[in-house]
Amino acid sequence: MNDAQRITGVLSPVVTPFKADLSPDADRFVRQCRWLLSQNVGLAVFGTNSEANSLSVEEKIELLERLVGAGLDPARMMPGTGCCALTDSVRLTAHAVKLGCGGALMLPPFYYKGVSDDGLFRSFAEIIERVGEARLRVYLYHIPPVAQVPITLGLVERLLKAYPQQTAGMKDSGGDWNNTKAFLDAFARSGFDVFAGSETFLLRNMRGGGTGCISATANVNPAAIARLHETWQRGDADAQQARLDEIRGTFAKFPMIPALKAAIAHYGHDAPWATVRPPLVELTSDQAKALVTELDQKNFTMPGLANRS
Repeated sequence: MNDAQRITGVLSPVVTPFKADLSPDADRFVRQCRWLLSQNVGLAVFGTNSEANSLSVEEKIELLERLVGAGLDPARMMPGTGCCALTDSVRLTAHAVKLGCGGALMLPPFYYKGVSDDGLFRSFAEIIERVGEARLRVYLYHIPPVAQVPITLGLVERLLKAYPQQTAGMKDSGGDWNNTKAFLDAFARSGFDVFAGSETFLLRNMRGGGTGCISATANVNPAAIARLHETWQRGDADAQQARLDEIRGTFAKFPMIPALKAAIAHYGHDAPWATVRPPLVELTSDQAKALVTELDQKNFTMPGLANRS
C-alpha cells in the first residue's frame, strides 16, 4: 500500500451534535469537522464517541454526504461502518467508498459474544467481497471493553493473507499497551497501520512503529495531540505526552461523551452542543462547572472554536 492510499496521524471520533428534538444537527456537525481539520486532525466520524450506535444508517449516510457536499476532503475521513447487521455494514461501507473516504473503521458484529475467529473472518470477508472495491481500506476496531468481541492476531493474519489490499490497519482501544505492542511487532513492518485508541499511548505507539491515534479527546485538544504526532522524535516529546495525559485525566473524571460535548458548548459559546441522545445524559450543571474550572486551572483552551464557520 503506497502512502497516497494511507490515512496517518491523529483522527477525532467526532462527537455528533443534536437538535432539541434529538435529530442530528448537520450544520453544527459540518462546522465542527471543518474546525477539526483546521487543527490538523482527520475525521473518524461515527466512532464510539460519536454516539454512532445511537444513529441509524440513514442518519450516518446523510451526515457523511453533508460533509462531502460542504467541500470537506473525504480522503481525511475514516467513518465507522461496522454494524451488527451484515447488510448495514455493507451499505454504509460501500457508500463511504463511493464518496471517496480514505478508510472505513469497522467494529466486529458485537451483539453475539464468544464468537470464533472463523465467524469474524467470514463477517469481514463477506463485507469486503460484497462491497467489491479495490479502493476499500478496512481498519479493524478492537475495543473489547465495549464490544466484548476482540480482534486477535490470528484474525488479522488471515485477513491480510486473503485481502492484503483492503486490510489496511486497526485501532486498538483495549487500553492494554502490551496488546498494541504485539500487533506492532507482528504487522507494522508489513504496512499494516496500528492506531492507538488514546493519545495516552501515542508516543509509545510512534516509537514502536505505529501510525498515530484515534482518540476521544482529539475532539477537544486536537492541535496539541497532532503536534506530538508530528514532533515525537524531538527532545520535548515526553513533556508533550505528560501534558496530553494531564488534560485527558481531567476529562476522564466525568462520563466522556457528555464531558466532551460540555467542553465544546462552553469554549465554543454554543449551549446546544451539550445535548446527547438517550440513553446517555448530559453532565449536571455542577459537573460541567467542575470540568471547566479544572480545565481553566490547567490553562486549557480550544483556539478558534468560537469563531468556526
